[in-house]
Amino acid sequence: MAILVIAEHDGGVLKAATRNTVTAAAKVGGPIRILVAGSDCGPAAGAASKISGVSKVMVADDPRYGDQTAENVAALVAARFRDFSHILVPAGTFGKNLTPRVAALLDVAPVSDVIRVEGPDTFVRPVYAGNAWVTVRSSDPVKVVTVRAAAFDPAGDADVPAPVEAVAAAGDLGLSRRIRRELSLSARPELTEAEVVVSGGRALGSREDFFRLLEPLADRLGAAIGASRAAVDAGYVSNDYQVGQTGKIVAPRLYIAVGISGAIQHLAGMKDAKVIVAVNKDPDAPIFQVSDYFMVGDLFRILPELIDALEND
Repeated sequence: MAILVIAEHDGGVLKAATRNTVTAAAKVGGPIRILVAGSDCGPAAGAASKISGVSKVMVADDPRYGDQTAENVAALVAARFRDFSHILVPAGTFGKNLTPRVAALLDVAPVSDVIRVEGPDTFVRPVYAGNAWVTVRSSDPVKVVTVRAAAFDPAGDADVPAPVEAVAAAGDLGLSRRIRRELSLSARPELTEAEVVVSGGRALGSREDFFRLLEPLADRLGAAIGASRAAVDAGYVSNDYQVGQTGKIVAPRLYIAVGISGAIQHLAGMKDAKVIVAVNKDPDAPIFQVSDYFMVGDLFRILPELIDALEND
């Protein structure tokens, strides 16, 4: 019963969520193999081979996978890996785009956003914006699963790297192509991988105040910056910053919510944080119900005082 983990990477760098997905695969039980599909993706394949618990890394290094379009990668998986019992993918944008196509080609039902593995055919996933969990048992011959990385610890490093094996490419379907890629470059940690996240809401009032108030705090804590959907909709930041059910799922050691009321869809994206601190002027804000610590008051007064206290510590 071999398990396939499809790596998420950008060619040179293996995304951290791949390690969390390997941990989930280990709970299923069985030999774990990683597929790295891309172009000039040798560095990512080398990093994958060093993950503990991986028995083999299979590399499809071909220009047709350079853009990692879901159609071509799904065709590769369906053509070369249909004999695997499980196919696991991190539940990010890449995984959510890929797995429905893989499942359709294999004629099975995917199981999405898994937060716990109960057995080879039994998984737990959140529903109703994380307010309830449902246990799903799949009888399909191949289980196609997306894994919420925040719910699993990352796999460690192996003592001995796993062997790396080349895999022949499948056909180029020509159904889509990348025109351009616009990246938000930042010296800050990646939002989904950060140990500390500082998020702002619409109450910050403007894009200028959003960054004027949050950046010094994030700099002091070495934190990533996030935002509520309301802040994104108001144009303060791009949707790359959005935390929530329709944004990014995070589970840092410390999450600081500034001017965020705590809509259900936002809570679904951050309530697994180890410690939650909230700043809001409304004492009845829903965010306080999940907060470990909270400050009721004017954020425009509290935040500068908090930054001063940290700088003088």
